[in-house]
Amino acid sequence: MLDALVNRPNNILERQKAIQSSHLPVYYRLPRSKLYVKSYMALWSIGMVGTTLGIYTLAFGKPAAKE
Repeated sequence: MLDALVNRPNNILERQKAIQSSHLPVYYRLPRSKLYVKSYMALWSIGMVGTTLGIYTLAFGKPAAKE
């Protein structure tokens, strides 16, 4: 039952050769790293926009409603 988790091939040397021979930046060398970096940057950007809007609202207040 646990053979799929326990008896796995050792791919460390192949991965090490692939990573060390790559000329990409370190954060783009692994297989799904572009997905991780882009999702992190998207969440970071959303957080920064929310923080900036919150600071703006605190500094200047809500605009007065026109009647």
